[in-house]
Amino acid sequence: MTTKASTTKRRSRTKTAGTSKVSGNPVKLEIQNLPISKIKADPEQPRKTFDEKHLEQLSESIQQHGVLQPITVRQLNGHYIIVMGERRYRASKLAGKKTIPTIVRTYENNDVLEVQIIENLQRQDVEPTEEAEAIAYLSEKYSPTEISKRLGRTDNLIRQRLKLAGLIDGFKHYVRNGEMTISLGVGVALFSPEEQQMMLETMGENFNAHQINRMIKDQTYDLEKASFDVSDKKLVPKAGSCVECPFNAANQGNLFGEGKMVCTKSACFETKKSKSFLNLIEKSKKENVLLIPEIRQYWADDESNQLIISQLENNGLKVYLLDDVEIIENPIKPTIEAIKKEYQHYDYSDDELNGELKEAIEDYNKELEAYNSAKENGFVNGSVFHPETYKNKEVFVKIIEKSKDKSTDYSAPLENRKMADCTPEEQIVKINEREIRKKHIENNRQFEEIVQMIRETEYIDTKKTLSKDEMVTFSISLFENNVGLYEPTEILFRAFGKHVEDDRCGSS
Repeated sequence: MTTKASTTKRRSRTKTAGTSKVSGNPVKLEIQNLPISKIKADPEQPRKTFDEKHLEQLSESIQQHGVLQPITVRQLNGHYIIVMGERRYRASKLAGKKTIPTIVRTYENNDVLEVQIIENLQRQDVEPTEEAEAIAYLSEKYSPTEISKRLGRTDNLIRQRLKLAGLIDGFKHYVRNGEMTISLGVGVALFSPEEQQMMLETMGENFNAHQINRMIKDQTYDLEKASFDVSDKKLVPKAGSCVECPFNAANQGNLFGEGKMVCTKSACFETKKSKSFLNLIEKSKKENVLLIPEIRQYWADDESNQLIISQLENNGLKVYLLDDVEIIENPIKPTIEAIKKEYQHYDYSDDELNGELKEAIEDYNKELEAYNSAKENGFVNGSVFHPETYKNKEVFVKIIEKSKDKSTDYSAPLENRKMADCTPEEQIVKINEREIRKKHIENNRQFEEIVQMIRETEYIDTKKTLSKDEMVTFSISLFENNVGLYEPTEILFRAFGKHVEDDRCGSS
């Protein structure tokens, strides 16, 4: 039995469902079956992509059950322009429908586009670059926080999409076709359009995620490892603090990890790094602290190291390298946690770990005693810095006295002698050794890249053994990265065993 109260409640619900609020005024919603021929898609509609397969599925559903939710249109020049529901409209045409249930509304100014954008963004299958462009449009009127509330999305997602909107069309293509992940797209969008275009041209015709990742890494800087105080607003006054800087990835959304501070403006980072180095030089001069670059004589002739040495000399400092001094650092007291981490790959029992800790503490006490008595033993205040990052730490330093006997200097090992102190023949040897060192470094770098590429593939997670083809590929990789270090036959002999030697002898 239906009561009067329940009937009233149903009528109230029906009336509410049939009204809406547009421009602040209640408007009665009337559903009309309008001819599809009088309805047109909006050319300004922000949604550009429609999945054909999903359209066909919706079309089949409409043939069976009809359009369950009316579309929304507005009148313009004798026609009806779709505001919301273009997908239902397209599917109805595919289903051969002549009419479609419609609600006609009136909108003012730019309300139409805003309504379309918000309606599209509330769908589940929004194409990421279209979503980014739509959110960028809304950002002209609303803050990221307001947009996130309107759309029911997180602040971080909104900020990431705002950054993705800055991606050039050449890279957006790769995001749309699924070759490029959204996170990688956001990483590329950190750079200016001109820089992005250079990255695109460098990459070539085929998309290469590993190459793009490497380019991003080469042009971004981990602020947590910076040699300067990232909160210092006065280091470079025009740039201000890195903590509030818009080029700090931590302020652009969760791009590199939760709260990870990464500088995306290389010129500014290099300026601050150079300024911090000059400040370090001035401080060492003012406080009479010996400034020691982490360079050994063996590497002193390298171009980058020569630049550091000349900077020190130009600022009136006498240059001492690691070979010229004895250094005592403030030791770090060992803990069982540190011991466990150090020996994590060893199957050590608790007793064995405690034994290692006991030894480490004994060494620590000796080092601490040496540190505390450093000045009594002729050590002075010093600062050691890395020649590339300029990160430095305070230490005690003592200059090693060297014999002034020319014959002693001349008889010193070749790698410890300067080029000017060598005979022409020895200079050739040093030059050749330097080239070999460069080759070693380059080979190691290439091999690290190959290892990283392998780690990024799905194969790294498989547990099956290598096939013959994979073994050959791997061996060739080892060979190419060791050419110049050994004779080719020696490499093959080491990789495959005696069979190579037998084959070589048999063919001679």
